[in-house]
Amino acid sequence: MTRVAVLGGGSWGTTLANMLSGKGLEVGLWIREKELVDEIRRTRENSLFLPGIKLDSRLQVSQELIEVMQGADYFLVAIPTQFMRQALQEARELFPGSPVIICASKGVELVTLKPMSAVVQESLQEKDPFYAIISGPSFAGEVSKRLPTAVSLGCRDEDLGRRVQELMSTDFFRVYANPDYKGVELGGALKNIMAIAAGISDGLDFGHDARAALITRGLVEMARLGVALGGREKTFMGLSGMGDLVLTCTGDLSRNRQVGLKLGRGMTLDEILEGSRMVAEGVKTTESVWHLAQKMDVDMPITEQVYQVLFARKDPREAVQDLMSRDLKME
Repeated sequence: MTRVAVLGGGSWGTTLANMLSGKGLEVGLWIREKELVDEIRRTRENSLFLPGIKLDSRLQVSQELIEVMQGADYFLVAIPTQFMRQALQEARELFPGSPVIICASKGVELVTLKPMSAVVQESLQEKDPFYAIISGPSFAGEVSKRLPTAVSLGCRDEDLGRRVQELMSTDFFRVYANPDYKGVELGGALKNIMAIAAGISDGLDFGHDARAALITRGLVEMARLGVALGGREKTFMGLSGMGDLVLTCTGDLSRNRQVGLKLGRGMTLDEILEGSRMVAEGVKTTESVWHLAQKMDVDMPITEQVYQVLFARKDPREAVQDLMSRDLKME
């Protein structure tokens, strides 16, 4: 039987592990917190990150990496972006040669300004890993309820991509393969910045017109950086680009949109982060992508203004006004 090791017991990691277990695969879920492992074993529920969802009785959970990773055919990693490198390095000796890593995290590493494909490759270099990235419009809460969802799977190796596509697909979770893994992973990361921007606009009650403009111009901005980093422009028109962007900019389940809403309504970033147990990847991604855009000389005006609001305490109204008063251009 195919065995999958899922590293990371947040809402998304738990959802994917539960989905694969329900499909009949042998799945082990690694969770760092012992109390959470004990609770899941006792109640079959992850009340911290996925409350109200009963987990498959066959899903194995453990705090011990070796129990989860031993004998696995695939390694699905759903660890927050900024902790990915450390976690992979801690587990490095437990990976077999040429492991298949399926990344379910979205972001750009702050210290190095590198995407997750580079972080995985560098962290497990001597293991010669194969890499795939799953990304697209998918709220954990909806997938956990088996609501219809479609996502992209980026994998350079097309044969492996087809195998992982089959592995991850169910009758409610449809996976489209795409060899442009760079575009897929960057779309999933960059859309979080735009979701914060859309949330700010809605928090200021600027209306549907403003939100639509932010989504549209945000997509242009995402593709501009994506192409500069080796992705294909066409990928950003798909599920991992436009699809995920629309979802996170409009859906109230989006943690990044919620950050923006609260900023638009007058809260500070410190106040928002102190009151949340969930990671909003877009905050750190804004910081790393702002530095990356500066380094590569890529024009990203929305990212620039979100960065100023988050890290320079710029007034959100002033940020929007600066966007609206930029030099006029051709579309």
